[in-house]
Amino acid sequence: MLCSAKGCQADAAWALLWNNPKLHTPDRRKTWLACEEHKQSLSEFLGARGFLKDVEPVATA
Repeated sequence: MLCSAKGCQADAAWALLWNNPKLHTPDRRKTWLACEEHKQSLSEFLGARGFLKDVEPVATA
C-alpha cells in the first residue's frame, strides 16, 4: 500500500478516513493512505474542507 500523495511512492503508515457530506451518508468512510511525510499535509487538506473524520495506523484500518 502506497501513500496517496501525488507522485509519492512511499509505503503508507496512516489511513485518513473521510467523507464529503454533500455526496456521502454520514456513516460512509473513504480512505486516503499517507506516509509519515505526507500525513500532516493530507490531513490538513481534508480537514480544511471539513471532510476528515479520523486518522488511524494502516495496521488497524
